[in-house]
Amino acid sequence: MKIRERLGIDRKRQAQISRLMQLSLVGFLFVGLYEIDVGIIVNSTLGLVITTLPAIISRDYQLPMDPALTLWITAAVFLHTLGAVGLPGMEQNVYQSVWWWDHLTHMVSASLVAGAGYATVRALQGHVENVEFPRRFEFALIVVLVIAFGVLWEVAEFVIAELSLWLGAEPVLTQYGVGDTMLDLIFDVVGAVLVGILGSTRVDAMTAMLAGHLSRS
Repeated sequence: MKIRERLGIDRKRQAQISRLMQLSLVGFLFVGLYEIDVGIIVNSTLGLVITTLPAIISRDYQLPMDPALTLWITAAVFLHTLGAVGLPGMEQNVYQSVWWWDHLTHMVSASLVAGAGYATVRALQGHVENVEFPRRFEFALIVVLVIAFGVLWEVAEFVIAELSLWLGAEPVLTQYGVGDTMLDLIFDVVGAVLVGILGSTRVDAMTAMLAGHLSRS
């Protein structure tokens, strides 16, 4: 039984939750404009762009997007942007006020990267003859992919923070030191491992979508 079935969340409800998160991102953008906060403006705008990708892919490439996959993508973006904005009554944003929030967003984002990796590998195996990877190899490959993506993200955070400091501007992304970076990478791996354990039943929709596209190309 899938998680959505256990929770009683049908496809319509998933789409509604995704839309509510998108509307929240619009609200975050207005907050950033009102407070003239570059970090909130950039994060909200990028978040909104990312949440429109499923609809664009479905329209331009005729790939049906499962509502659960759309919700997965939207949730990852929403949690990150919410962390940068903060909540009423907080003197600082959620990232600074809640010590585990950064780790949560890394884990969710890493699970999305891992899910996309698993789906791509399995779609290729189903499309290309004589290509079949052992389960252990798939698992190791996805973990390495997520770690590499995590390292690139940490480098981007460092470069953006240093560039913002040099320009005298507010950083869009912030790095809190080597210890924080290592914890981020650990939680990236946790997200990948969770997808590795549950991957056989949780990325079927993404795999079917990619396999269908490959069969038409």
